[in-house]
Amino acid sequence: MIFSYEIPLLLLLLVTAAGAILVKDLMSAVLLLGSYSFFLALVWAWLGAVDVAFVEAVVGAGLATVLFLLTLFRTAPKDTRLRRPPPSLTTLIIFPLLGILLLYAAKDLPGFGDPNSPASVHISPTYLKQSYQDTHTPNVVTSVLMDYRSLDTMIETVVIFSAGIACALLLRRQRR
Repeated sequence: MIFSYEIPLLLLLLVTAAGAILVKDLMSAVLLLGSYSFFLALVWAWLGAVDVAFVEAVVGAGLATVLFLLTLFRTAPKDTRLRRPPPSLTTLIIFPLLGILLLYAAKDLPGFGDPNSPASVHISPTYLKQSYQDTHTPNVVTSVLMDYRSLDTMIETVVIFSAGIACALLLRRQRR
């Protein structure tokens, strides 16, 4: 049965996300965010998006958790206390309305695995039939990522590289 994996995974996602928001200790929040990213990587893998699952596991569960922990270890204990104001009334009204609006809009999306969805009908057959002739790459996924969408992939790589440089600059030790 398909729900034997999906429902517990969804519950783990919701519990870790809520725990990361509600917990008062920053160390616990960082560890909960790392576990949330790990469970989200499992969801992406379960849905068949292995490349997204890999990136979520490496960047979300791995790199981000390590950078958060390094940042916490370099701060003074007085700076790690959370000071949260209570949520405003507009926040309590706007975000649930936005969630309801997103759920309403999701009804118009094609079903998961629908062979008649626009992506499956219009562009996928072109990639599957012509990718080898256009790119001389035997793997269709590689030809889409590295040939058809190479500029997009390069920009994503530049963004990840820039984020890594920014983290390195923020975490470097100051000489006195």
